[in-house]
Amino acid sequence: MKKVVVLGSLNMDLSIETNRMPRNGETIDGKSFFMSPGGKGANQAVAAQKSGATTCMIGSVGNDLFGSQLITSLKQEGVDCTHVTQNDSTSTGIAMIIRNAGDNRIILGSGANYTVDEAYTSQALQKVANKDDIFLTQFESDYDVVLHSLAKAKSQGLFTVFNPAPAKDIPETAYPSIDLLIVNQWESEMLSGIYPKTDKDCEDAIQLFMDKGVSSVIITRGAAGSTYGDKEQVIFVPSFKTNVVDTTAAGDTYIGALVASLATETNMKDSMTYATKAASLAISKQGAQESIPYKNEIDQFKEVN
Repeated sequence: MKKVVVLGSLNMDLSIETNRMPRNGETIDGKSFFMSPGGKGANQAVAAQKSGATTCMIGSVGNDLFGSQLITSLKQEGVDCTHVTQNDSTSTGIAMIIRNAGDNRIILGSGANYTVDEAYTSQALQKVANKDDIFLTQFESDYDVVLHSLAKAKSQGLFTVFNPAPAKDIPETAYPSIDLLIVNQWESEMLSGIYPKTDKDCEDAIQLFMDKGVSSVIITRGAAGSTYGDKEQVIFVPSFKTNVVDTTAAGDTYIGALVASLATETNMKDSMTYATKAASLAISKQGAQESIPYKNEIDQFKEVN
């Protein structure tokens, strides 16, 4: 099996539920507050590990209580944290999450996530990654470091997977370093100008990204399923019905489960179906990493009637 190497964020999620979103300058009551290990990078690493992939995390936390808790949580799931540093000069990253009616709003405090530099990521990749391993990253780490790491991983012969979230501009020179770009509808619109509502919209956006140099693309559309495209094929996988409780880690679960499946050389359609089941299970529970299902749960998934 191929190894999954994740460069990304580790955050402590501080989550609270409200009956409605507050207006400007308004204070309202909340309920069901909880803290949960999170961060897109860590979530995706946990999702990959829970699906059976050997997973290594590259990142940084503060030398504080939250940082120690996040590293412990990853290690308990089996993620290799050899290349997760504890920084004395800044605090651990946090995410402030407001939950309402099964949806959420998130504000990030990057903290130590932005302290990982290009030299460190290059050294880590050199030590842990082998040719054909899978490299996965997002935009919750330093912008230039993320782009550098994609080029570095590509040059080492890794299969590079990029989830550009939160959405930021990608320079034209970076697209050829991406083997698989995974975006949701909002990220697609921000990067391509196309908000993909229909299958034709998805195909147009996918073609635009491939024209820029990306080898393949997945567009996720929530309840409308996901679409994959490369120069040879287009694949559509529908969503599954489930009871929605909390969507916080849905996208991260999908991506982590997908790369874990691809690491076993499972074909793309079956990997997408597996990832869709994983995300469906994740949104039926509250929280981030604790909501991510294990492989045996995904294999036994039953759609809600």
